Amino acid sequence: MIRILIADDHPLFREGLRHILAGCPDFTVADEASNGQEVFEKVWNNEYDMVLLDIAMPGAPGLEVLKGLKNEKPKLPVLVLSMYPEEQYAVRVIKAGASGYLTKGS
Repeated sequence: MIRILIADDHPLFREGLRHILAGCPDFTVADEASNGQEVFEKVWNNEYDMVLLDIAMPGAPGLEVLKGLKNEKPKLPVLVLSMYPEEQYAVRVIKAGASGYLTKGS
């Protein structure tokens, strides 16, 4: 079972992801975070197999959260989610260590 942390400041979006992932037998949503600080707290105190990270959240910019996660837990896969077009952020987040980049419209 792959344990996932969903990090997004929009509760409705988190709930939608939770619903989609519920249909995937190999995944379980282990926890949720609504801001950058929560992401750090949860990752430091729990074990996850993957983080789905919104690039634009309050508390800490998503790119800084990504860099912090990769600095402390370099093997933790982080998939970045964004409402911004790919060309605007994709290259930056991949260079910062993200495992992938998806626009929320995907």
